[in-house]
Amino acid sequence: MSNTNAKQIHTGMRAIDLAYCGMFVALMVIGAKINIVLPIGTGVTVSLQILFAVMAGLLLGARDGFISVFIYLLIGLLGLPVYAHGGGLWYALKPTYGFIIGFVSAAFLAGLLRGLLKKRTLAAFLIAGEIGMLSYYLWGLLYFYLMSDFFLPNAQPIGFKELMTVWFLSTVWIDAIIAGLASVIAYRLYPVVERLRENFR
Repeated sequence: MSNTNAKQIHTGMRAIDLAYCGMFVALMVIGAKINIVLPIGTGVTVSLQILFAVMAGLLLGARDGFISVFIYLLIGLLGLPVYAHGGGLWYALKPTYGFIIGFVSAAFLAGLLRGLLKKRTLAAFLIAGEIGMLSYYLWGLLYFYLMSDFFLPNAQPIGFKELMTVWFLSTVWIDAIIAGLASVIAYRLYPVVERLRENFR
């Protein structure tokens, strides 16, 4: 194979991967704007972002899923209003910012587990998607607790009971359903995504 052909194949692979990553950055932005604020505590929100974060990991794999959601996180910190309530560095001072970090974790872990589970079955996608979703809560709850109780001097300290009932138990069942839906969609789309990748090799 000539160097020219090798370069074309390499460029093609990079192009399709970048296209997929860009698509999921856009979907994360859209998902942030499709949200419902629940009447249980300040700022408790359910959005479609966990749907797209889990799908990014399952469809693109750990590396590209991580990259796509991490780019979304970065452009929000740079000031573009891509988060549910705006953007900017100040957003990282909100106790709820850990949930945005959690989207990155959900994409990475879902992709990692999907890769480790060798069989491309619906059960494997569901397991990877749900565990990825739970890692989103791990980061969100830990960040919320640390910021509220230790790092923000004017923040209202939050007890363990309130943290779990308001920020976990009230919404985790909704996000579990959404992550399950993401897993089913990813399972159906995976052959198409891989076929397109093969066409650029």
